[in-house]
Amino acid sequence: MPSSKKLFTYPSSHKSNQVDNYHGTSVADPYRWLEDPDSEETRTWIEAQNQITFGYLSEIPAREKIKQRLTKLWDYEKYGIPFKEGERYFYFKNNGLQNQSVLYTLKTLDGEPKVLLDPNKLSEDGTVALSGLSISEDGKLLAYGLSTSGSDWQEWKVRDVETGEDLQDHLKWIKFSGASWTHDGQGFFYSRYDEPNEKTQLEDVNYYQKLYYHQLGTSQSEDALIYHRPDQKEWGFGGGVTEDGHYLIISIWLGTDSKNLVFFKDLTNPNAEVVELINQFEADYSFIDNDDSIFYFRTDLNAPRGKVIAIDTKNPASENWREIIPQSAETLESVGILNNQFVADYLKDAHSQIKIFDLKGAFIREVELPGLGSAGGFAGKRHDTETFYNYTSFTTPVTTYRYDMITGKSTVFRQPKVDFNPDDYETKQVFYQSKDGTRVPMFITHKKGIKLDGNNPTYLYAYGGFNNSMTPGFSVSLLVWMEMGGIYAMPNLRGGGEYGEEWHQGGMKDKKQNVFDDFISAAEWLIANKYTKTNKLAIAGGSNGGLLVGACITQRPDLFGAAIPAVGVMDMLRFHKFTIGWAWTSEYGSADNSEEFPILYAYSPLHNIKPDTAYPATLITTADHDDRVVPAHSFKFAAALQEAHTGDAPTLIRIETKAGHGAGKPTAKIIEEAADKWAFLVRALNVEV
Repeated sequence: MPSSKKLFTYPSSHKSNQVDNYHGTSVADPYRWLEDPDSEETRTWIEAQNQITFGYLSEIPAREKIKQRLTKLWDYEKYGIPFKEGERYFYFKNNGLQNQSVLYTLKTLDGEPKVLLDPNKLSEDGTVALSGLSISEDGKLLAYGLSTSGSDWQEWKVRDVETGEDLQDHLKWIKFSGASWTHDGQGFFYSRYDEPNEKTQLEDVNYYQKLYYHQLGTSQSEDALIYHRPDQKEWGFGGGVTEDGHYLIISIWLGTDSKNLVFFKDLTNPNAEVVELINQFEADYSFIDNDDSIFYFRTDLNAPRGKVIAIDTKNPASENWREIIPQSAETLESVGILNNQFVADYLKDAHSQIKIFDLKGAFIREVELPGLGSAGGFAGKRHDTETFYNYTSFTTPVTTYRYDMITGKSTVFRQPKVDFNPDDYETKQVFYQSKDGTRVPMFITHKKGIKLDGNNPTYLYAYGGFNNSMTPGFSVSLLVWMEMGGIYAMPNLRGGGEYGEEWHQGGMKDKKQNVFDDFISAAEWLIANKYTKTNKLAIAGGSNGGLLVGACITQRPDLFGAAIPAVGVMDMLRFHKFTIGWAWTSEYGSADNSEEFPILYAYSPLHNIKPDTAYPATLITTADHDDRVVPAHSFKFAAALQEAHTGDAPTLIRIETKAGHGAGKPTAKIIEEAADKWAFLVRALNVEV
């Protein structure tokens, strides 16, 4: 096969003589010009790259067949979990191939549903998405946030639930915020930033978030400023009204660190000041509910896997705190109160376990789940005796159950019909040793009856960061991969939250290399155990997982047959200079710090590409309007990789237009991207379709 240099004439990526000095180390940044996504030069580069990439993908014979199968399988009804406010139920539903799911409301569960909000009518191509909603206590008003082209920026509006008409309220420059209504239904709390520069709003750094109260029927300029900290530019604020309507709970976040502060305000007293209940960033505190002045929290203070405590705000000193549910062997993810009982969502070796306790912490029962999978939901009010949850696994489409809190019985409420037989597939969980001896779990799913002869195309996917837990879930896209004979492997790397805060900290800052070692060890285990071999093995991940893939192909280019880093953080020296990137320094560290710089420089994917090296077939994916991980990361990485790479494999970048980091992406774009991804791997790994 001819070398890729002849196979592809990559677009010209000229090199500038930009050099930066980091604590005495000179670092070249020749593709700095690609940080401006709207310059004529960058736009020309994007068009040229896409021309080559889409040209290459369109010529893969299997692509059209894959896309048709994806489209056929995707076309099934998908239901969200019903929830109730006032006298109404609400739920999301997608008929199958709708670009965005539609919000319905109904008075009784067997009544006639009415469309409350159809985001598909907000834009012709489905690129305006519903990105947040909050329904008033009486169920009569809906506050909802919209995002355009995948941006994190939101605009919020208010709709009358009965008439379906929008009110005049229109709020802008909201990001990383929900909305929480006061019980009188007269307004809601939300957080926003100051209006940014129109031309650079997708790159500019976001500082000085402020918490406001919006009174219905008034303009945003009249909103009451509830809390802000001009002395703390990095603090963000989440305001939530308690179920009894008595308090505003203000959770204060600093970057992506799970440690937070908790302040509160008495809403029954118009002159009440904001009270600082927890004013040290020492642990995670998630508010559950309250009994008058007693506040319940899920926390990892001196309990890295989580516990439940009670704090009496009249005697708030920490020596008066009471432990209600102690830490257990499993990881406590979240807690709610229903039927005056705690419903606790645990992770046991990265799969769901739901336990119910009384308000004194005595164990009542475990909710029986169908298997090794993920369960979520269990929302509702303090005295509700019914609730809903969904359950999914790698071979079980998301199924919704109704749960009776009194009898402990689950009944199927909505079960989708997907055109495949789950009995044809199997999932197992294995445990392997990482480089330093740490025991790491991995789920492996594939068709029953495959031969372990080292010849199976394998898709190894992971994340490994920000306390995020990777749990089993159904995916039409992965089903198509497995139908073609592919194996799907998902290890639970350090940096995630699967085993609590210690597991998270074992893969952050100066321990980040552990995450890459865990992933490389997973690949080596799959090869050693004859699931696959190097030229049949693809690795993939998105965002922090894109960084994972970038670091692993620069550290071990010999180990993988293909790589798909999506919207990755590739420049570890400059990530904090754009949008919300500064918030990740609590996870990664910062190149501005002389002790952390060498750690980042040692694994930064962009800075560890070596000239004249044969890299695996690589399809970098990003979007031109990603304002979470700005596309410059992927642009610069692609330019450097194309210049350094020798050998036969293509190194391409696929740049989605009118899209962002991934949230709210329309179904049509998701299917196109999946078809491109599998087509690329079918050719790169020589898969027979």
